[in-house]
Amino acid sequence: MSAKEVIAMRQLLDLLESRYAIRVLWALRDGHAQTFRLLQDSVGGITPNTLNTRVKELREANLLTHGADGYVVTASGADLLRRLSDLQAFAVKWTTAQAKKVK
Repeated sequence: MSAKEVIAMRQLLDLLESRYAIRVLWALRDGHAQTFRLLQDSVGGITPNTLNTRVKELREANLLTHGADGYVVTASGADLLRRLSDLQAFAVKWTTAQAKKVK
């Protein structure tokens, strides 16, 4: 990886590692707009202050925007979510393997 790629990766991971950032994006993955309150319920356990901070950061990063009906992911956010969608399949496979280890 080039130095530029390392910096880009670090910046993206710093943003996504913020508490609830990925959950906020994941809650919007279906493309339907959500109001602040609905988004808070979708994420679960997030305080209004934390959600406000995450929304601000994700908007500044051009990963989500606020439209007439509420918050939605941008084209860039949708692209990131498509790339992260492989995690869902991995998570199912991984949790199944973990459950087998316990038995």
